[in-house]
Amino acid sequence: ADESSGYESESAGAERGGAAAAGGSRGRQRRARTAFSSEQVCRLEKTFQRHRYLGATERRKLAAALQLSEIQIKTWFQNRRMKLKRQI
Repeated sequence: ADESSGYESESAGAERGGAAAAGGSRGRQRRARTAFSSEQVCRLEKTFQRHRYLGATERRKLAAALQLSEIQIKTWFQNRRMKLKRQI
């Protein structure tokens, strides 16, 4: 997987049948699943307890501190808010 872009290489996608076989559009690569470390999850959870929504500045700072992309932070917070909604 190409960590800089967050996308799997074409060969990795082809080994699993590719995006077209999985019902995706042709030519697009599936984004690799991010495996967060326990330290990253702990920091994300603590931040989420204080702020359910992050502004661009806070997201940028947190991404730099955790060595993640801003998109990964944004997606994690979206998923965490949905998890909280399901629990309620």
